[in-house]
This record gives sequence, C-alpha cells and structure tokens, in this order.
Amino acid sequence: MSTYVALFRGINVGGKNILPMKDLVGILEGLGCEKVKTYIQSGNAVFQLKGNITKKIAEEISSKILKSHGFKPKVLLVEVRELEDAINNNPFKSMEGKSLHFFFLASPPAKPNLDELANVKSISEEFKLDKNIFYLYAPEGIGRSKLAARVEQALGVPVTARNWNTVSNLIAMVKKA
Repeated sequence: MSTYVALFRGINVGGKNILPMKDLVGILEGLGCEKVKTYIQSGNAVFQLKGNITKKIAEEISSKILKSHGFKPKVLLVEVRELEDAINNNPFKSMEGKSLHFFFLASPPAKPNLDELANVKSISEEFKLDKNIFYLYAPEGIGRSKLAARVEQALGVPVTARNWNTVSNLIAMVKKA
C-alpha cells in the first residue's frame, strides 16, 4: 500500500467548480483509494492505494468528477517522496507561511522561459525552478504578483500552487496515514 497526495486545480474557487470534500472522498474510495483524507476545500487529498499508481488514476479521478459534477479538473498526483523532496529542496527555508508557494508541475519543463519571469518579478520576490517544482517567495501576496500570473505560460506545463502552510499540513497528514 502506497500513500499519495492528489492536488486538484481550480475546484471550489470563486463559487465555481463546486466539489464538496465528502463527494471527493466518495469518488476516491469508489476508485479503490483507502484512508482518504482531505485538507481544505480547494482540493487536496491524501490517500493510500494498492499497487503501482499511474497517470491513469489521475485521469480516472477527473473523469468521475466530470460525470458526477459536470466539470473536469486537472489532477496532479504527488508521491510522498516527491512531496518530501519538494520540502527538503526548498531554497527559501527561512521564508515560510503564506508568502512561500510551491508550484507543482505536471512534468519538468522542456524550455522554461525564466528570463520572462525575472523581467516581471517585483523587487521583493524571489523564485527558483528545481525539476518539477517552482518555488516562489511573494511577500506582498500571490494575488498581486505579476510573476505568479505568468508561471504556467513561462514554464510551458500545467501547474498547481500551494502555499507553505498547505504543504506543511499535507506532509503532516501523510505521516499520520
């Protein structure tokens, strides 16, 4: 039995793509996931699954949500090792909380345009790309960040972001699983 983290993009944001967490738990359990736990309404789940997981399960989760709730969210599955590596490789260890963001990438970018991001970053912002994680320290808030708004376009791969507090809570949930 292996433990995974599912990161859902664009659910329960701004009154759109509503998916109650109890419904998400039911969908995951219906696909054979066990010990399912969710964290906050924006789409984070920790679960265990027998056997080798593939990208196919992410597609199955999205398809089940489409069938039951009428929209198809992007789902990124993160193995425990990947989450631990993201935390351990964090280049901004002294800058935690809501100002530090982890952008989980669907795959490592082939041709990231980091110059574009450097050109739009504010003086206070810092960033680093490390394989399939993009780290952003945005002390003035991610909502005001021109850099944050361009990450996906500049990297050329789908992303979903979580702040340090969420990442910390997810790893704590994993350790309790």
